[in-house]
Amino acid sequence: MTRIRVLVVEDSVSVRKRLVEVLRSDDALEVVGEAADGKEAIALCQSLRPDIVTLDMVLPVMSGLAATEYIMAHFPTPILIVSASMNRGELFKTYEALAAGAVDVLEKPTGEEVDDAWEREFLATVKLVSRIKVITHVRAKLRASAMSFAPGTTLPLSRAGSSASQVVAIGASTGGPAAIVEILRGLPPTFPLPILLVIHIGESFAAAFADWLDGLSPLRVACARDGEPLPPIGKARVIMAPPDRHLVLRQGVLRLSHDPERHSCRPSVDVLFESVARELGDRSSACLLTGMGRDGAAGLLEVRRAGGTTIAQDEATSVVFGMPQEAIRLGAAASVLPLGAIAPALRAIAAQADIGGSG
Repeated sequence: MTRIRVLVVEDSVSVRKRLVEVLRSDDALEVVGEAADGKEAIALCQSLRPDIVTLDMVLPVMSGLAATEYIMAHFPTPILIVSASMNRGELFKTYEALAAGAVDVLEKPTGEEVDDAWEREFLATVKLVSRIKVITHVRAKLRASAMSFAPGTTLPLSRAGSSASQVVAIGASTGGPAAIVEILRGLPPTFPLPILLVIHIGESFAAAFADWLDGLSPLRVACARDGEPLPPIGKARVIMAPPDRHLVLRQGVLRLSHDPERHSCRPSVDVLFESVARELGDRSSACLLTGMGRDGAAGLLEVRRAGGTTIAQDEATSVVFGMPQEAIRLGAAASVLPLGAIAPALRAIAAQADIGGSG
């Protein structure tokens, strides 16, 4: 059996020792190197060519973010961020690393865990992330893809109904931060439709994600508040499901719930999409982006059955094709688009909404 080769990057000797011990406890894994700073991480990654790198964000000499950007540009390797979610600045650096091509994030052990739950999650995540085929220059590739569609471009969209959309629902998981940033940056500040967003990200790391997006997006971004009305067309913003709460649309009002997880996820993309389909029918639009698993596929099918517009990200631009692939398999995606085409498609949907609203 070929073992998964792991490079561990962590400046704390005690934490690094703990990570190495846990990894060596699994016969499927082999620790091929250890690094204490970002510069050493780059050198070892280049010489050892591991299957996966576990990477802290706060490192001496060169930060985890800088190391991520260099590795993904020159010798792309699956990166699992193992870091503490201590403050807003560190969280923002984590989001930047995810946008630069790191695959996933896991909070580092505190030393106070009472059972082996963290170890099991760490080992399972390392194995999953190691199997993901990453691409070179994630940011540059996405920018080039987006630039291939001029701002005024409108794309033909397959649509079952004839009513103008009143909302866009978006779901994403692994690889989602980079994809969402690219889409939002492709929309004008005057984009008229409210956007409801569910993204799977570890609860301890999700707290400041909406604030980070808000600083990068031409549209305002904030976490949903229970009981707030859906913004009207023309006064749009991006409203994100907060950590550990499902987001649903009910009678024109956004509701948050602690109902059971769907596909081990809370918030769940399926829960959001299904509520939008029930509430708005053919006046709904939904887009399912890169991600592991199948959350969102059944919900996207409900939107299509209700007559709404449905989009799935294509395989070539997805970091993980799991969720979009499942939606395509179910016949839920009326349009399958590369990431760079999704913002123009949403602008086309919004143009229909403007026409519908002015009629």
